[in-house]
Amino acid sequence: MVNAQFRAMHHRSVKYLQLVMVLAAVFFVLPLQAKVVIDFDPNLDFSRYKTFTFIGSVENLVAIEINPEMIEDPLHHAVARELDKRGLHEVGLEEKPDLVVRYWINSSGQLDVARAGEWGQYSAYVDGYWSFVFETVGTGGKKESVLIIDLIDAKAKSLAWRLYSVGKPASPDKEGKRIEVEVSKGLENYPPSAKALEDKKQERAAHPPKS
Repeated sequence: MVNAQFRAMHHRSVKYLQLVMVLAAVFFVLPLQAKVVIDFDPNLDFSRYKTFTFIGSVENLVAIEINPEMIEDPLHHAVARELDKRGLHEVGLEEKPDLVVRYWINSSGQLDVARAGEWGQYSAYVDGYWSFVFETVGTGGKKESVLIIDLIDAKAKSLAWRLYSVGKPASPDKEGKRIEVEVSKGLENYPPSAKALEDKKQERAAHPPKS
């Protein structure tokens, strides 16, 4: 009888320990598994983009309480690394780059804030054909953080490509790693393939800009 009770207690303890280990693994991994959504202009020839410059963030839209350097430094490094792999090279703004890289952060429930604010010489690009994905991403939970990275055609001053990374912010010591993982995931299919370009054209045809 005692042995049976001991075995039952031991079995419950093992199950409890397994549950704790699973939950710990989930909470440890979750910050690195954000949802990544890509949008781009399917009418562009992405092969003509050879250089880029990084201009940092839209300051008035950074809404998480974290040292900006913990976001900007790893993000800049990750974007530069991934674009360099694809044959693009970082240059200074005075060298008239083909692309300008910008980022901004907010909660998905507050994405409409982008319609206001000071954006300088480049717009927020949340209307026209860009509005469908922008508003789709904005329907997520209000407790989520949205990191948006824009690749802007510097000469045309038009948006070429955009990455949305949606998820719960990681702790400060893990935020840099989270950003690197999401940038790598988002840029793994840059430039868009011929099929991706065609699929995007069909998507935009099915969701024309609102009048």
